[in-house]
Amino acid sequence: MEISLAELIEEIDGEIHGDSHKIVRGIAPFNEAGIDDITFADSPKILKQVSETGAGAVIVPRNFQQEVSTNLIKSDNPRLAFAKIMHLCFPASRPSDNISPQACIGSNVSLSENVCVGALAVIGDDVIIGTRVIIHPHVVIGNGACIGDDVEIYPNVTILDRCLIGCRVIIHAGTVIGSDGFGFVPDGEKHYKIPQLGIVQIDDDVEIGACNTIDRATFGKTWIKNGVKTDNHVQIAHNVVIGENTLIVAQVGISGSTKIGKNVILAGQAGIAGHISIGDYVTVGPQAGVTRSVPNGNVVSGTPEMPHKLWLRVSQMIPRLPELKRKIVDLEKRLDAFSKK
Repeated sequence: MEISLAELIEEIDGEIHGDSHKIVRGIAPFNEAGIDDITFADSPKILKQVSETGAGAVIVPRNFQQEVSTNLIKSDNPRLAFAKIMHLCFPASRPSDNISPQACIGSNVSLSENVCVGALAVIGDDVIIGTRVIIHPHVVIGNGACIGDDVEIYPNVTILDRCLIGCRVIIHAGTVIGSDGFGFVPDGEKHYKIPQLGIVQIDDDVEIGACNTIDRATFGKTWIKNGVKTDNHVQIAHNVVIGENTLIVAQVGISGSTKIGKNVILAGQAGIAGHISIGDYVTVGPQAGVTRSVPNGNVVSGTPEMPHKLWLRVSQMIPRLPELKRKIVDLEKRLDAFSKK
């Protein structure tokens, strides 16, 4: 990597304050950046230290006014600008465009241009795969599945029969898409399995973390809409619908037939009950247990869920409960003694 600040500005929204011919050869965190590195600062604490950095250039907010000798790039969103520079300077590597002789490919499979299939991958019958798709080793794709363009599927992912994957989707290692939904009918002391006949549909620009499990629908589809991002170890049950640009953090579990709105944030280890609706722009706090539908724009925490500000007050009270109990018992004794007099 060797690029001038002037060349970087062509790729991001920003303006240079300093030497536009300055060459940077690396990117680094703020506290580790050297004279040939570019870094960024966007928090008040870090911005106070810009004059002390050893970096060759720093991306700062556009309203940054401090006079420093360091080369600056002013941007409306320094963190976003830095991420774009990372992609520009360190593009993702791509395997050679080939089909490994150790891959197993079924009949009537449609492979578009520039598809890479790794060793020991298994592709079933009647599968359609778009252009520039990367299928890493040990991936399994079931019969009748359809994969869009520019998709990357990491090792040990399983995409089961008839599931649909959109364009520019990333699926990280160990994820299972299209396993049976958890559906049983009690039959006396036993449980009779309900056939799971639907599919999973994942739309464009979705990123699925490692070791996710996304169940197929009983009928119809489990649907992950455009721009959704999930962390690792997420469970999405049958017939769930997740709206556009929603973020789902690690170890979240969503029960069957729940509808999640767009631009929702589900924080780590949150549990969402089945057959409810979470509105648009809702934030659910970590380890929350959501048992009822949540209207648009709300922020909830706790189990059962409650408004976040109320939960903060409740959580502050919990450590004081033993003390409050002792006071109540003491008051009861005093009242009892008073009433006897």
